[in-house]
Amino acid sequence: MTRILSSLRLSVGNALTFRRRLLQVGLLSVLVGLPQKQAPAQNKAAVQSPPANTASPTVATTEAPDASPLLVALRQELDRSMKRLRLKGYEAPYFISYTLRDIEEAEVIGKNGAVYGKARDRRRVLHVEVRVGSYELDNTSAGESEGDADLALSLSEVSKDAPLDDNLEALRGSLWLLTDQKYKAALAAYARKRARGVRDVEPEDKLPSFSKEKPSKFVGEQPRFDVNLDQMSESVRVAGARLKQAPVLDGEVKLNADRVSRYFVSSEGAETVEHRTIFAAHVSAEARAKDGMPLTNARDFYGRSAEQLPTAQALASAVDGLVRDLALLSAAPAADPYNGPAILMEEAAGVFFHETIGHRLEGERQVSEQEGRTFKGQIGHKVLPTFLSVLDDPTLQTAVGGTALNGFYRFDDEGVPARPVTLIEKGVLRDYLKSRTPVLGSLRSNGHGRAEGTSDPIGRMANLLVRAEKTVPLAELKAQLLEEVRRQGKPYGLIIRDILGGSTNTMNFGSQTFRGQPTMVYRVDAKTGEETLVRGVEMVGTPLSSVAKIVSASDTVGVFNGYCGAESGMAPVSTVAPAVLFTEIELQRAQHVSERPPILPPPWRDDATPSRK
Repeated sequence: MTRILSSLRLSVGNALTFRRRLLQVGLLSVLVGLPQKQAPAQNKAAVQSPPANTASPTVATTEAPDASPLLVALRQELDRSMKRLRLKGYEAPYFISYTLRDIEEAEVIGKNGAVYGKARDRRRVLHVEVRVGSYELDNTSAGESEGDADLALSLSEVSKDAPLDDNLEALRGSLWLLTDQKYKAALAAYARKRARGVRDVEPEDKLPSFSKEKPSKFVGEQPRFDVNLDQMSESVRVAGARLKQAPVLDGEVKLNADRVSRYFVSSEGAETVEHRTIFAAHVSAEARAKDGMPLTNARDFYGRSAEQLPTAQALASAVDGLVRDLALLSAAPAADPYNGPAILMEEAAGVFFHETIGHRLEGERQVSEQEGRTFKGQIGHKVLPTFLSVLDDPTLQTAVGGTALNGFYRFDDEGVPARPVTLIEKGVLRDYLKSRTPVLGSLRSNGHGRAEGTSDPIGRMANLLVRAEKTVPLAELKAQLLEEVRRQGKPYGLIIRDILGGSTNTMNFGSQTFRGQPTMVYRVDAKTGEETLVRGVEMVGTPLSSVAKIVSASDTVGVFNGYCGAESGMAPVSTVAPAVLFTEIELQRAQHVSERPPILPPPWRDDATPSRK
């Protein structure tokens, strides 16, 4: 979940990240990890168990009294393209879909009790998918790289923006040009794909290119988007003033809100309109230990309306807690590398399962030869300890204590109804996170095709739920930790209580590893059980080896809300998980540059600075 501008597929590997905070600078998305639990994790109430895998449910059609003019324009241009778009001597499209995203954003950023940035923006973007050939064999190829440079160049010539007003001719004009480019690119890709059959060995698990799904029609009610920039600014000033007086190097308070309305139509007859709102509050601060190690702490809050966020005073109180943790970290000793028993508390465990299991169960990763394909062909095989199950349920709106889940939606980005999916049942792999790309052992979509902006949808997580069949109270979990520490003859064990986020690599040309960025790590003395805060380490390991060393889980669950970056964009996601005990986990020293603190104190705390009256 480091401060990175993106977490898409990089030239050196597949850097998939999960963070809690989505920072927007100039309304451009930047992913930044922040710590601190959003909701108390001491609730024994867990999310309801989704049913076992079933066929896609029948979805009731909800028709608006009058069809949206945007939907009408999308359908009209799509019908025209399906009837008449054909290059002589070449295949006509067998499938076309149009997606229009209407994106509204607002944010206020402040430091030192002052507003540094305030903006409200709105834009519309288009995604066009054109397929030639047939459901059995078409132009798409998972992980294809041939001709990507030429394709990217040609597509860059056509704008993917849509008009902000409901000018239907202008909208259809944008769709016309983009569809034309996509059709020509699809024909070229189809020819390359067929030509590869002359060179490449026929795969043993030859699969269809695209699954057939029953088209759905749904028009969701647009939620309110009540944004008051003046009130947001006041909250930023109040909380920022509290942070200004704290003994920290730097800090920031940020409030942001976004509403995304997605209009989708396909040549199969699907028509869906869905809306998403996420309001968020973030406070972060930085300090430096005596040895020069930089330290970061943060608090994050999410909701579906401004009323679900903390008041200005509550946000200021969150700053106080943040600063107290930073002071403790500044005084804490630096930790040495460690390999031994450890407990990951609820949110840290959620990040662990997201990175080690969730990403490796995404459908497209089972068919791309560029991927490590950790769980390819493993349906029906044991992949986790038998007391653990993993599910993903996009239809779940809230979890523990009424906490709103970021990953909620009703229809995915291919117009397929969302549904709960049992991925791992009592340790046995049952399914993958599926878009409409068929996978060996799972040929149909289960409503997890997700994308943001103008990206192509792929199978992605939404609300990942980890359930334990055998659980113990947290006090007993700590007792089991101490017992394991003593059995191994270790001087201490570890409890990881909070985490910024994590990242993983799934590519076949890199090591199959994950990394976690814990903040509040406690060393537990083997003899006394006394906990001592330490700093400066990060969690590392390989997925299959790490998950095999889980031996127990708590009867509590916690929620980690954030954003996940992958090939199809930055998607809002959540994890719900218990705390888990490992017989062995590895921590290494965190990479950092030791620097001296500022020579002078801040001007507002410098007694030698003459005051102006």
